[in-house]
Amino acid sequence: MQKHVRILGWLQIALGLFDLLIGGLLFALMSGIGAASGEVEGFLALSVVGGIMGTIMLILGLPNLICGIGLLRNWGGWVIGLAVILGFFNLATAPIGTLIAIYTFWIAWKLYDTTPDVPTA
Repeated sequence: MQKHVRILGWLQIALGLFDLLIGGLLFALMSGIGAASGEVEGFLALSVVGGIMGTIMLILGLPNLICGIGLLRNWGGWVIGLAVILGFFNLATAPIGTLIAIYTFWIAWKLYDTTPDVPTA
């Protein structure tokens, strides 16, 4: 099961880095469109909107990075709990986030499944 936890850690890091990349690209795109317009007000407005969108993506991506690093470094059981919470948010980011969320739920279920094995007759 430790192998799956490590895979989940790398997936969480990749998802966090992807969010950060999208945030940076949104900021650059919005600022670039504002600069191409040739108007100071347009540049300022679109830079502010791009900055807000980039900040939101940073806020959304940072917990995935922390969770992924925590899973790789075995920071404890709270990291799996954080992964499950993030899994609910990742369900909305179809299709990759949804698949990672389902994988997260499966791993958490297997880690916390405490039902004893009952031998069959």
